[in-house]
Amino acid sequence: MSLRVISGSAKGRKLKSVPGDTTRPVMDRVKESLFNILAGDVIDSSWWDLFAGTGAIGIEALSRGAAFVKFTDLNRMPIETIKENLEHCKFSEQAEIKRGDAFTLLSGTADRGIEYIYIAPPQYKQMWQEALKRIDDNLEWLTEDGTVIVQIDPREYAEVELRNLVEGEQRKYGSTLLVFYDRK
Repeated sequence: MSLRVISGSAKGRKLKSVPGDTTRPVMDRVKESLFNILAGDVIDSSWWDLFAGTGAIGIEALSRGAAFVKFTDLNRMPIETIKENLEHCKFSEQAEIKRGDAFTLLSGTADRGIEYIYIAPPQYKQMWQEALKRIDDNLEWLTEDGTVIVQIDPREYAEVELRNLVEGEQRKYGSTLLVFYDRK
């Protein structure tokens, strides 16, 4: 699959893929639909691309005017790929890249409030549910009007009992489901 930035200041730039099959790059139509939903709200926003892989979502956000994106992944190869993709698109100054376990990071002290936290972990392991619960328990990571966006296979979806977040809308695109959660 050829990865590219689909809109904004870096439109058309090709992104490197992570070698091997450890990541699951987002399809252009899902990425385009996500950013059409958010529209102008992306401008000057902050993002956390939690299981970042290639960094495609965060880079798309930067291309469309986001002010800052934090990229995290557990493994070295995705981190190296994200660095190269950010440099290629000239967004390194607006980004923070951190290698680490998502659950440990989410349980730690928030260094800033984030407007959009994007969760697209390895599938069929309920990792998205655990990440969502950690955010629900540590709302300091999310701004007052912040949104958590989960990308999963529709078969993996389940209702999650949350105290501080509420499920908003769902959008299905073939074998991809986007679920939006906001603060109560």
